[in-house]
Amino acid sequence: MKLIRYGELNKEKTGIVLEDGKYYDTSAFGEDYNEAFFENDGLARLKAFVDANKATLKPIPEGARLGSPFARPSKIVCIGLNYADHARETGAAVPTEPVIFMKSTSALAGPFDDITIPKNSVKTDWEVEIAVVISKKASYVDEADAHNYIAGYVLHNDVSEREFQIERGGTWDKGKGCDTFAPMGPFMATADEIADVNNLRLWLNVNGQKMQDGNTSNFIFNIPFVISYLSQFMSLLPGDVISTGTPAGVGLGFNPPVYLKDGDVVELGIDGLGTAKQTFKAYAKN
Repeated sequence: MKLIRYGELNKEKTGIVLEDGKYYDTSAFGEDYNEAFFENDGLARLKAFVDANKATLKPIPEGARLGSPFARPSKIVCIGLNYADHARETGAAVPTEPVIFMKSTSALAGPFDDITIPKNSVKTDWEVEIAVVISKKASYVDEADAHNYIAGYVLHNDVSEREFQIERGGTWDKGKGCDTFAPMGPFMATADEIADVNNLRLWLNVNGQKMQDGNTSNFIFNIPFVISYLSQFMSLLPGDVISTGTPAGVGLGFNPPVYLKDGDVVELGIDGLGTAKQTFKAYAKN
């Protein structure tokens, strides 16, 4: 299945993408796609609901805003430097263990929402990533069993402010969690939709120019290992998101670096997970 949420920000309704590629409303199912949904076998129950009601599901209106395909999770955990070519371009050593940082859940945004360049930012950057959604509580998981904890996968632009991240002291988090810095979607594909998660092309363009063109076959740490590793340090809850790192081609890696400015348009995509498009807008006080 491919899950979507649509409508006004913070008032999203649930939906699904059927085999015809069209979007349909599932509000009558009666639940948001949130922690309780995933924890209580929601995917199986949703499938049964869709199978029973497929003929009467209402199409979603053309042009409706898409939100994140799941409600705000308890946490968004990210893996840094998980492609060797990206580590090299940033001048970092290839890690011997996964680099972990958090992205604030208040950064969550829809796949076509405008992205706000933060106040006083001059180094806002892009990162196309595949993210994993957790299906059930994961604590001290064996790598061989990690696949049983995957609800699905989603396209993510791990937007980053490099000055805040690198030059302002402390951890990376302050450059990762700004408002709108975690656009997800257009949909969450359940795990069975993706035949080989370790062989997916992921790409990103800025103003029509190709910047990133990589493949998940180049992971340093694959997804089962990452899930197992993280679960040694924290419980992963149903609906939690793990973003798995980006390939080479980020703005920081250019010489001289290239950063996003007001009006720039970023388009990105991953095989089997659709495409997204975001316009970057300078911060303006409401």
